[in-house]
Amino acid sequence: MNQAVSIRRDGATAIVTLDRKQNRNALSQAVMAELTEVAEGLRGERDISTVILAGTQEIFSAGVDLKDPARWEIDAGDIEGIRMASERGARMCRAWESIPQLTIAAVEGLNVGGGIALTLCCDWRIHSETARLRLPEAQIGIPLSWQTVPRLVNLVGPAKAKQLILRGKELDSQTALELGLVDLVVPPGTALDAALEVARDVNRNPRLVITMTKQSINSYANALAYLSTHMDVDQAVLCGMSAVAVQARRQFSAPAA
Repeated sequence: MNQAVSIRRDGATAIVTLDRKQNRNALSQAVMAELTEVAEGLRGERDISTVILAGTQEIFSAGVDLKDPARWEIDAGDIEGIRMASERGARMCRAWESIPQLTIAAVEGLNVGGGIALTLCCDWRIHSETARLRLPEAQIGIPLSWQTVPRLVNLVGPAKAKQLILRGKELDSQTALELGLVDLVVPPGTALDAALEVARDVNRNPRLVITMTKQSINSYANALAYLSTHMDVDQAVLCGMSAVAVQARRQFSAPAA
């Protein structure tokens, strides 16, 4: 395991921290694999009732690492390789969504694209007042994938989901709270502390009650989610191969002048 993801314990709570400061916590192929491994490993931890996922105090995640050589150096003719790399994020999200423990995302600073997709897999999201959100996928030529659309629609409804995806506007925490994307907004620098406080409340319940309640509610909410999105990664790959999308990605990832 590399230096990007760490785990520590606080009683019955596991705190998973993404800290890749030099790359703004961008989700490279290696980081997504690591986050998937962590989520799968937590499934069997019977003395853990809640899991908190946090970034740094400055940023949660800048989204998918568009400069990650492991992603973009795949030969353009290797469709299977491109598809496998593109599915990495979907596997990560499924792993986090299927953790039996209750999960809480603690968000400080900016959270973009794939980082939002990851937090939508958590049961609750706690943001600091200065946290900001943006879904830029449409602007870089690809539809929102990783089975994120049904999760987003469950929270904000179809009309607002279309606005968030297709307009790509940055949201502040209060607006996200009003939309239903966020469950609690707290003062700057306190998202993790607030998440720990909420987790301790949850931990007072028997672990089996927590996991069975989560399983039942998720089953009701997500009954058709996989059926409706089983090809969304392929759609993103297809759109991403267009000349317009390639140029948009280059502009999006270019350093500021």
